[in-house]
Amino acid sequence: MTTYLLAGGGTAGHVNPLLALADEIIVRDPGAKVIALGTAEGLEARLVPERGYRLETIDRLPFPRKLNLYALKFPLKFASAVERVVRLIRDERVDVVVGFGGYASAPAYEAARKTKTPIVVHEANALPGMANRRAAKYANAVGVAFESTPISNATFVGMPLRSEIARLVETKNVVDARKHFGLQTDTVTLLVTGGSLGAKRLNETLEQSRPALQAAGVQVLHIVGGRSDLEPLHLNGYCRIAYCDRMDLAIAAADFAVARAGASTVSEFAAVGLPAVYVPYPVGNGEQELNVANLASAGGGVVVKDSLFTADYVKDVLIPLLSSTKRMKQMSAAAKNAGTADGTERLYKLVQGVLKH
Repeated sequence: MTTYLLAGGGTAGHVNPLLALADEIIVRDPGAKVIALGTAEGLEARLVPERGYRLETIDRLPFPRKLNLYALKFPLKFASAVERVVRLIRDERVDVVVGFGGYASAPAYEAARKTKTPIVVHEANALPGMANRRAAKYANAVGVAFESTPISNATFVGMPLRSEIARLVETKNVVDARKHFGLQTDTVTLLVTGGSLGAKRLNETLEQSRPALQAAGVQVLHIVGGRSDLEPLHLNGYCRIAYCDRMDLAIAAADFAVARAGASTVSEFAAVGLPAVYVPYPVGNGEQELNVANLASAGGGVVVKDSLFTADYVKDVLIPLLSSTKRMKQMSAAAKNAGTADGTERLYKLVQGVLKH
């Protein structure tokens, strides 16, 4: 029996590819043991058990960015987390550690190194995170979702897609998906999502633009995220929910989307051919702009700065785009052509290659 330790979490961008690989492992080898490693605060704390996998947790330990009391305590806390994972690896006889980034990955990589356990890194973003960047230098294999990702020893595998998303690549039942959300089955449908945590700019602009979208005959599925103050609402042609556990149905229901440019979002939309206006997160290291750069160049998406995504943009740019069936079809074809549908299988094969050596 092969035992896999899959480490990562925090946001859907780390959890979804982890779950995709876990599902692929069990389909290919029902006797395998899959253990996920995350934190109690991340999205994995809910999604991993819901998917039927065992979750082990360690403390959330971001790398210190400045000298303060936390920075002084960090080395001891990190060492304690590493030892916890070392014990887990030894007790469970883990054969390989696969890390996806996030707070749980760094201790997992170090524990694997200590126990001489094979390591596979998957970097989902076009700009790699610190934990993955460091581990890539000594990992047995490194898979990336974007070919341009600057990380050591990279092999392009694409983004692992959850099975329910992968099925949309072949076929999607638009009518049933729209019925699931109480939407009209024969109306142009716009999906708006800022990711699992939501996006204030997207939410505010859509709230201001509801009358214009309704007047244009566009119905909206609006996922506001867990941090939004906007209450769930269902009116004719407008469905607002806080969180969506069936993103496969949300994607299937949509003709077009407005979204942040998280790695999972960009990869999933491209794979299934869902065109979108992407509004990259304006704070941080600019990774979201890089995530969507190739797709936008291929014509499968439009990029707009956060500060420019306003009610005027919706009225002057987005609504005319949604009114052009020809333009949407062209963008859909371009997105699908630029996407990667077999990322899960590619990553699985990369892991198996490490196990065979």
